[in-house]
Amino acid sequence: MIRVKNHIGEITVSQEYFMSLISNTVTNCFGVVQMNISSPKQTVMASLPFTKDKEQATKGITVRVGKDKLVVDLHITVMYGVNVGAVVRSIMNKVRYTVEESTGISVEKVNVYVDGIRT
Repeated sequence: MIRVKNHIGEITVSQEYFMSLISNTVTNCFGVVQMNISSPKQTVMASLPFTKDKEQATKGITVRVGKDKLVVDLHITVMYGVNVGAVVRSIMNKVRYTVEESTGISVEKVNVYVDGIRT
């Protein structure tokens, strides 16, 4: 659960909804091939046979709450030949807009890490 307090009250969003929202937004951006595993926990979870479907939505996404706003870290692989800077800026803007419009929670920062380039 992600909980953020603001002037109106407390906002609570389930982890599954939030991760699938971000995952769908990122994978639908032009130039993104896939999301990459970003932590040791995700590596272990990906190797377990019973968590394949659920783990795909959280793969490559880390969300932290800082100063009553969210900080989102994304690990991606992009297509060869695309303008990586343009793809990263597009992802940053789309994720920020989608999260803020869908949940009402402010996003402080979206960090995009390009882990690879694939043909």
